[in-house]
Amino acid sequence: MVPEAEFRSYHGQPILKRPVWHEPHMPLYLYLGGVSGASSTLAAAARATGRHRLALATRIIAALSGAAGSALLVAELGRPERFLNMLRVIKPTSPMSLGSWILALQGGLTAAAAGSAVTGLLPAAGDLAGAAAAVTGPLMATYTAVLVSDTAIPAWHEARRELPFLFAGSALAGAGALAMLTVPRPEAGPARAIATAGAAIELAAEHAITHRLGIVAEPYTTGSAGRLLRAARLLAAAGGALAPLAGRHRVLTAASALALTAGAICTRFAVLRAGRASAADPRYTVVPQRKRIYGTLEMP
Repeated sequence: MVPEAEFRSYHGQPILKRPVWHEPHMPLYLYLGGVSGASSTLAAAARATGRHRLALATRIIAALSGAAGSALLVAELGRPERFLNMLRVIKPTSPMSLGSWILALQGGLTAAAAGSAVTGLLPAAGDLAGAAAAVTGPLMATYTAVLVSDTAIPAWHEARRELPFLFAGSALAGAGALAMLTVPRPEAGPARAIATAGAAIELAAEHAITHRLGIVAEPYTTGSAGRLLRAARLLAAAGGALAPLAGRHRVLTAASALALTAGAICTRFAVLRAGRASAADPRYTVVPQRKRIYGTLEMP
């Protein structure tokens, strides 16, 4: 009898190269980029509906979070010129190339919109920049999901349908949370609404990932990634439940905003660690391949 094959790598080498992204640089960049994108969209909606305090706050949040995220990305790359080199060409088939241009456009537009709002100079140009940032904002909030899922890392690639919704929901929750903290409670109604909606989308996407992917979902439910994702789930649920009540008292506002922020950050760390775990274990590469080829986990 031929013994049952074990999921071992060739000469002790892994099948896939583990992601080399570092913590906390990349998870925080993913979080801050999402917040910048969602905040710029919320700012444009607030400006269009005459909510000037909310528009001002979210323009500033979009610019500052985008700048901080860019700094973390440059630190991850090691040298600033590496990011500039990515802007030398546009490659429509490359998520990295398009993402670099989205990040550059988002940073410039949000800085112009926030600068105009703070100084009062060139208001028409500031409004135009803010409207353009509302277009790049959703792309900024979700392009990183496409970037990580367009790889051979099993936990990321198999979740390619859900990750954009997970990142979008997390971005909305994070942006709404920061707006709730910086805008007077009577004027923060839209922020509370998008925070609640974002938390619901985030929870639905997490549930879909952990229940649709089969064996590849294990890295999301075990180890440090599993603990972080469970924490993110509890924090998003608590923050989303408190958000509609946050207009009644500042303590509820702070509790909801902090829970949503912590949950969004935990989600990004969990996704990164799940990807690393799935790349390190050959089972998550071999078993899905067998199933796709033979329609079963066993070879004929």
